[in-house]
Amino acid sequence: MSRAEFAPGEGRLVLAGTPIGDAQDASPALRAALEQADLIAAEDTRALHTLLARLGVSTEAKIVSYFEGNEASRTGELVDAVAEGRRVVLVTDAGMPSVSDPGYRVVTAAIDAGLRVTAVPGPSAVLTALAVSGLPVDRFCFEGFLPRKQGERRRRLAALAA
Repeated sequence: MSRAEFAPGEGRLVLAGTPIGDAQDASPALRAALEQADLIAAEDTRALHTLLARLGVSTEAKIVSYFEGNEASRTGELVDAVAEGRRVVLVTDAGMPSVSDPGYRVVTAAIDAGLRVTAVPGPSAVLTALAVSGLPVDRFCFEGFLPRKQGERRRRLAALAA
């Protein structure tokens, strides 16, 4: 993710998957997202500062907390920032925001407002897709990838629906 990919004033919510172990597992895209953010919403700001230090990343972004206890009250502020053209990066302590972590409310609110939601890939492409979908993520089942051929795909979906 380079700065060139963002048009000036183009707001977006970026879900940023963070390493689930060694901070050095962080991707260059995560580093760039943190450096280029206008606002970073963190599940635990202390954990974010530790991650930034371990990655050697500095940021001029405003940093706010976004956790279970303030998720409902802070969601509007984050959506407003995106609507104003700011790049809001959401990080949790480890893993992908909104997948068993804070994020679902702000993703659905941003989607409902017609705002762009993207992600810096994290631990899994499936989790990244799920996190930005706006679907409930407290439970899900991954059935594998659907067949490419339309007939086979319809049969598989019918079987799952049954």
